Amino acid sequence: MIRSHSFHIPVMGIGYTIDTPLKVSPYGIDSVISLLDDMLIEKLRKMYCEKFEIPYQEISEKIEDFRAKRITSYLNLINQQAEKRFEELKNTAIEKSHELKEFLGMLPDTSSIKHEFKSFTEKLPNLSDIKSWLNENLSMGSIDVNIMTKIDKDNYSQGEKLPIEFNDAHAAVRGFANSNLSSSIVLSAGMNPRLYSYLEKFEDFYPDVNGVIKKKIVLKVSDYRSAMIQGKFLAKKGIWVSEFRVESGLNCGGHAFATDGFLLGPILAEFKEHKKELIQTNFDILVQALTAKNRIVPASALPLKITAQGGVGTAEEHQFLLDHYELDSVGWGSPFLLVPEVTSIDTKTMNQLMEARESDLYLSNISPLGVPFNSLRGNTKDIEKMALVYKGKPGSACPKKYVALNSEFTEKGICTASRQYQHKKIKELDSEIISKELYQEKYNQIVEKSCICVGLGTSSLLANNLDTKSEGAGVSVCPGPNLAYFSKIMSLKEITDHIYGRANVITRTDRPNMFTKELNIYIDYLKNKMEETKLSMTKKQEQYYQTFEANLKEGIIYYKHMFSSLKDKFAGSKASILNELDESLKALNLVMEKKM
Repeated sequence: MIRSHSFHIPVMGIGYTIDTPLKVSPYGIDSVISLLDDMLIEKLRKMYCEKFEIPYQEISEKIEDFRAKRITSYLNLINQQAEKRFEELKNTAIEKSHELKEFLGMLPDTSSIKHEFKSFTEKLPNLSDIKSWLNENLSMGSIDVNIMTKIDKDNYSQGEKLPIEFNDAHAAVRGFANSNLSSSIVLSAGMNPRLYSYLEKFEDFYPDVNGVIKKKIVLKVSDYRSAMIQGKFLAKKGIWVSEFRVESGLNCGGHAFATDGFLLGPILAEFKEHKKELIQTNFDILVQALTAKNRIVPASALPLKITAQGGVGTAEEHQFLLDHYELDSVGWGSPFLLVPEVTSIDTKTMNQLMEARESDLYLSNISPLGVPFNSLRGNTKDIEKMALVYKGKPGSACPKKYVALNSEFTEKGICTASRQYQHKKIKELDSEIISKELYQEKYNQIVEKSCICVGLGTSSLLANNLDTKSEGAGVSVCPGPNLAYFSKIMSLKEITDHIYGRANVITRTDRPNMFTKELNIYIDYLKNKMEETKLSMTKKQEQYYQTFEANLKEGIIYYKHMFSSLKDKFAGSKASILNELDESLKALNLVMEKKM
């Protein structure tokens, strides 16, 4: 089957794309479900069973391996219903041509499927021939899943610690592996050797005699070096990485894993230059591993996709990434938060996002994982959190405990956003003899942490009119900075027309190019980091800042050369982009002169 679309919808939060594949897979669009919250997943499964009049049997926490079983059951349900909708779409298309026009109309104008169908219908085929053509040429979008590898909390039963395979991430892998999906698992947030090794236990992750892998591995990475290290590690286990999904370190939604000043353009250029080497190196290792395991060895190197996401906002940028860096797909995330027929989002949050400007979308420290987190000022979860702080009762009740990973005060992990942790941490702070100013600064750092593992799923409950009694009504949202330039609610047709250049939904004329936007975010990030250490900068920190500066300057040189040499790309904006690069370099020099 030919791939229908040149974009994919990445995972967003915990609940925003929880049922997105059901809505877009029948139209050939790939999307990703988060497997973090099995409680949310079970609520959605119950809702959809009732909606589709399917018998529902609860998988309670009293059932052995309930987390994996909940995930398997939900994925099977979504897959079954998406396939049903896809078949209905094809059958209806034969009777009602507007259904088929809607499907084909969303495809890029360069789509071979579009052109082939036009040529095919010019021959005046009968209904039987049309049905055969549709079955042979149209394909569903992939129903992929995401696991944050580091969120792998230990679990207990009757006070006894369970074996590692019952850890949260391990159980999620098992839930996906036991499902009937033929799709991909996206592993994000860095390398977890124990979890990666666990993949070996499942047959569906290995290639068959034809080199086909039923369940593929996708690694979300920030640079080429990381891709090579992680790819080789898995290849030694006999596991092939089918896709490296490169994400901008800072110009993205959700958790932001900043590089040491390495920018997206140069990173993608390195992948393009070394893709053959990446494939061959990993394949050679894979062959040795499969041979040692007495498993089927593919006759030739397996397919490997390179994709990217983070900050893309126009059809010109989209097509440039595909053409210049030879990418297989481009991820469009945050703009889909304004497409209610695709994402599960409540009306209040969607209206807040619609009105948001650059200053409203900021890199926060609210995540209990201790990783910078893109957030929206004034989100209802933060308001709920601060109300408790003002009452003198900071911290969350921590109803789900998915990020209960801190063992600073307890043997069993607790979450840094929890009431339990913050009470202990504030008590510890009270014993310190420090100035009022320093006390307040440390106190604010403690109470700033937010219960995002609940907040990022609540919106989907509100959108589907489901009970939020145990979660509360507070919503966390994690858009990327690029959302500031999208300010209207869109249909799926409107956003796909925008992606493919058939329409423009951005009314602002001051949106910077995605590459210069990322560059300036990195300069601001460096400035803030240096500000934090201005009174006590160590030699190690000073060297880090200098390396960061050098990498940014190399990136600026790369972009100036790239944009200067482009003949037919960004013709209307090239001069302003080059000027902005000069201004960014001045800003960077100013930051370093003031602080070093």
